[in-house]
Amino acid sequence: MITMTPETIITIRESWSTIVPTAQVAAENFYNNLFDLDPSLRRLFSTTDMAAQHRLLVEALTAVVANADDLQTIAPTLRRLGARHAQYGVTPRHYDTVGTALLRTLEQGLGSAFRPEVRAAWTVAYALIAGVMQDGAKDMAAMGAA
Repeated sequence: MITMTPETIITIRESWSTIVPTAQVAAENFYNNLFDLDPSLRRLFSTTDMAAQHRLLVEALTAVVANADDLQTIAPTLRRLGARHAQYGVTPRHYDTVGTALLRTLEQGLGSAFRPEVRAAWTVAYALIAGVMQDGAKDMAAMGAA
């Protein structure tokens, strides 16, 4: 079962509600941070409509936050997303880079409100999300090997 503590859920929801009014800026910052951390990732987005990608990122994070008290409801979607990302060339090491970019983006958006407990809550939330997505990538790899 995929769960977060009630405190973690409250923290990510409160912090996300602060980000939402400037979510498109946050999405731009996220990809800038991602590419700063690993410029080789730009190639994965060479034919991507980045404005649409920004919207997809915000929608995905909003869905996770909205369903944080029952991530099982979106686990199938996250697994499919992980499988798709594997097809695009995303590897397990990329998940660490994405996590770092996400935390950096939240820190930029929240400023002084990005307290240690906010960092910890998002670290837990992202670990759960990334774990489910990586399970989806493994499922796809296993099906391809079968």
